[in-house]
Amino acid sequence: MSDASARLPLVLLVDDEPRILSALRRTLRREPYELLSAESCAEALRVIESQPVDVVLSDHKMPGMTGLQLLERVAARRPRAIRLLITGWTESIPPEEIRAVGVREVISKPWEDAALKESLRRACKDLAERG
Repeated sequence: MSDASARLPLVLLVDDEPRILSALRRTLRREPYELLSAESCAEALRVIESQPVDVVLSDHKMPGMTGLQLLERVAARRPRAIRLLITGWTESIPPEEIRAVGVREVISKPWEDAALKESLRRACKDLAERG
């Protein structure tokens, strides 16, 4: 049994708006994950360096760095981590950029709780199957 299968999946939520982070945590609090959060890309990168993060769910429009830029750095540091983007601007992001960064799914804001939970369940199921 590997370390990853012996613990709950570690999910990092990244958004520069505290109320959005709070809403995401509320939505996911009863799900079988350990939740971490970061209010900036710099904070998220510090978490990535210090924690064995399995899934990163990042907002796209943030000061200093976009969610795609953050997820590109996540891919370099934690290539096995599943990357999800959440944004109110889905149509403004070129699909080829999303694919290039290895973003598994783009979730639209405002999100539907059931759809968000299902996206994370699929991501964590894939993690478990990869071993």
